[in-house]
Amino acid sequence: MFLILMGVSGCGKTTIGEGVSSELGIPFYDGDDFHPQENIEKMAAGIPLNDVDREAWLNKLRDLIEAGLKDGKSGIIACSALKQKYRNKLLVDAKCVFFVYLKGSFDLIFNRMNARSDHYMKADMLKSQFEALEEPDDVFTVDISRSPNEIISRVCSFMKQKRT
Repeated sequence: MFLILMGVSGCGKTTIGEGVSSELGIPFYDGDDFHPQENIEKMAAGIPLNDVDREAWLNKLRDLIEAGLKDGKSGIIACSALKQKYRNKLLVDAKCVFFVYLKGSFDLIFNRMNARSDHYMKADMLKSQFEALEEPDDVFTVDISRSPNEIISRVCSFMKQKRT
């Protein structure tokens, strides 16, 4: 199975993904690592990505999921998956691919992003992420105002439930 941790930049996808990976022994993939260099440069320059920019990136992630499932492997992917059409592209098999929406307020996430210095996506870009976000109502949703350990525990429980 593959679990996709989704939400706007700064919601904790990488932190939660690494924690769940460590807890369950399932490989973690940071979706940011699959962006073409042009996308990274665009975001670093403060230019929001559009659907065309995201196409190659989403195709790489879809390929990762398809190959993993074909080989009987599991994985956890941090991917914003902001729009329903992006989630549809990644939903290779509804019995094996699940989304967890890490949901938080603009103010909470903006403050977190201002506190970090090691990421190319700066807090100024957050507004465009919220504007692009089509909040899902059919996925497991976790309030990110909880502690990382509590969120990791909830996501692990969700994954264990889906495995059975």
